[in-house]
Amino acid sequence: MTTPARSSSSKPRGRFRPAAPQPDPTRDVAFDILCGVVEHRRMLENSLSRSAAAHQAEARDRAAAHRLAATTLRHMGTLRTVLEPFLKKEPPEPVRVALMMGCAQLLFLETPPHAAVGTTVSLLRRRKLAPFAGLANAVLRRVATTGPSVLDGLDQPRLDIPSWLWTSWTGLGKGVPRAIAQGISHEAPLDITLRPGAQAPEGGITLPNGSIRLPAGTRVAELPGYEEGAFWVQDAAATLPARLLNVQPHEQVADLCAAPGGKTAQLAVTGATVTAVENNPARLVRLKENMARLGLDVRTLQTDAATWQPDAPLDAILLDAPCSATGTARRHPDVLWVKRPRDLTTLTATQDKLLAAARDMLKPGGRLVYAVCSLQQEEGPDRARAAQAMGLVPMPFTPEELPFLPQALTPEGWLRTHPGMWLDEGGMDGFFAARFTRPA
Repeated sequence: MTTPARSSSSKPRGRFRPAAPQPDPTRDVAFDILCGVVEHRRMLENSLSRSAAAHQAEARDRAAAHRLAATTLRHMGTLRTVLEPFLKKEPPEPVRVALMMGCAQLLFLETPPHAAVGTTVSLLRRRKLAPFAGLANAVLRRVATTGPSVLDGLDQPRLDIPSWLWTSWTGLGKGVPRAIAQGISHEAPLDITLRPGAQAPEGGITLPNGSIRLPAGTRVAELPGYEEGAFWVQDAAATLPARLLNVQPHEQVADLCAAPGGKTAQLAVTGATVTAVENNPARLVRLKENMARLGLDVRTLQTDAATWQPDAPLDAILLDAPCSATGTARRHPDVLWVKRPRDLTTLTATQDKLLAAARDMLKPGGRLVYAVCSLQQEEGPDRARAAQAMGLVPMPFTPEELPFLPQALTPEGWLRTHPGMWLDEGGMDGFFAARFTRPA
């Protein structure tokens, strides 16, 4: 039966109600992530695990959401500054988050303007923030009309680093904070470490330290050789602490705070007898899975490294201590906005406990490399000096050990990398490392 056409007189009366906004798992998940970081100071992965939308989203939508959230966090200072002239008064923080997401799509992700604006308006309606939909529509249209010129004259590197971090990094050298900011401003490539004798996947370049670097966004599990354990994921800078421990076959070695296991794998392929200690049960599961995939014989223990005692004194220890992780902001830009100066007090106390415990595990003449993926003075040089006060004797790194990265060797013989190094190749994470021996 044919339905007759509705005449003009039969149009519904009353206020027009727009259709319900369509689901958009990518923006919903990204919004959850960013609100967790900005409002609750949760790390990105923690916010992702708490997102109901993420649990229902497909893998490709979660990946796209992660990219959108990370881009917003990398440029958050710039995005706040861009929005400021268009806002007559401060919006609620969730609304600001949505506006920053829309701006990030317009200015840094090359999203078509109609899509960036429309999806932001729909997001606000889905999240019971419909009264702000008109504001978002007007503001983002003005940003889209202005285009990239809205960024002209802005000191983006300075804006995108919180002031306390920028100030703390000035101690690393003239121009270093700006170089770090430049290294953080782009999505990091994928670095892998090959097992001895393994063949590198196609499409990568070999870095001076031997790491293989592949383009950002490479899906590591789809690379040839992954399932066979031919390599593991590890930033180029992260390879250096284990390398500088210089482990020999048959030595008794411990990797303290070992997950996810990249450094453990480095130690194990030398032929040393390796014990990997990890206190976090979920991280230990990941460590075991990685060792199983790589086919490496490693003893794993779930225990507190500050209280664990080996059966006999050890030849060498790698202590990659829990830290603020400010050196990993290339891959984890949320760390810039979650960490606070007061966090360092608790972290440095834990680092000192671990250093004292590691000292007592070593045999006389044994070696310890203390490392942190932090750029902070308190967690690096200050802890190296604390280790000396505990009776550990420095074993400075030498230029012969770092011929491919001489700029990372400090006058004290410590290692200091940061995201501004190897910028032309895609940068590297920030690490501090110092080597010691226990006197006889």
